[in-house]
Amino acid sequence: MSAPPITVMTASPAEEAAIRAAVRAAEGRLVAGPEHVGGLLALFLDPQVSDPIYDLPRPFTRESVAAWVAESEALRQEGRCILSVNPDGAGAVAGYSRITVWPERSSGELAGARRADLQNSGEGRRGVAQSIAWMFEVLGLRLIGLTAALDNVRSAKAIDAAGFRRMGEVETVRPDGATRRSLYWELTRGEWERMHRL
Repeated sequence: MSAPPITVMTASPAEEAAIRAAVRAAEGRLVAGPEHVGGLLALFLDPQVSDPIYDLPRPFTRESVAAWVAESEALRQEGRCILSVNPDGAGAVAGYSRITVWPERSSGELAGARRADLQNSGEGRRGVAQSIAWMFEVLGLRLIGLTAALDNVRSAKAIDAAGFRRMGEVETVRPDGATRRSLYWELTRGEWERMHRL
């Protein structure tokens, strides 16, 4: 997504400040740093992982990934982004997630991927659900908007399974200026809580 969610929410100054503080703390996340650049580069060089994701730092080089990691950290310090990595049992980067936040709108988005050999195991759907719960419960967001390429069936199934409402298509813009039509979904914290009430 290249813009905040379509639905506009307005955070109070106190809510906005709390969201920014939660993003800076990134409690429970392994925040990506310079030591993860090589692992992220290896992940993105696999087209099975990176082809469906429009907002990655193309072309994939150590320099472009290092700049993306540094930019993400600078945005985290502003309370606007969390780039985290998921290691496998050997400590290699097995996946990543990037949460973009609009604190003034109590809104965010989630992007991410897992290594190709770990896909189609059901873990992706569980990971999406855990990340969504974390964004609502820990960051305190009230709205999450998600996009996926029109042909990205795997992500669409995971997003649908998490309970998001399909809201048509949007035009997304890559960092290099290229555009792409994408499916678009939204989910509010209230909707999430109703679905997960025991």
